[in-house]
Amino acid sequence: MGIVSPLINRREQTMANFLFVLSKDNNESATRCLQFAKIAHSKGHHVDMFFIDGGVTWADKERDILQKTDTGDCPADYLDYLVENEVAIGICTPCAKNRGMDEAKFYPNMLLDGGPHLIDMASEAKVFNF
Repeated sequence: MGIVSPLINRREQTMANFLFVLSKDNNESATRCLQFAKIAHSKGHHVDMFFIDGGVTWADKERDILQKTDTGDCPADYLDYLVENEVAIGICTPCAKNRGMDEAKFYPNMLLDGGPHLIDMASEAKVFNF
């Protein structure tokens, strides 16, 4: 049996909280946001997500999520994992309502949510904005 580095053990024991915020109706921004959320979650970190402003349009189940980025990946490459693993995604209530969206259009891991909860999540996490 080999010796395990103390640094590796510390990393395994100290998993981080991440919050990924998507604010743009942009294919590349959505793809990267979903990609990094998937990576963090698959490494065992706690992941929360929140869609605001134009980003709420990515909650729509009927939206085309197969458009490729310049690197050849697309939102579907990562969103399926996040849905299957029930990674919570909050959708800004006024942002969605003002675009005529409601939870009936959302993926099952997405719910309407508000700014107070976003601030609470951000206070306890490393925040990535896309």
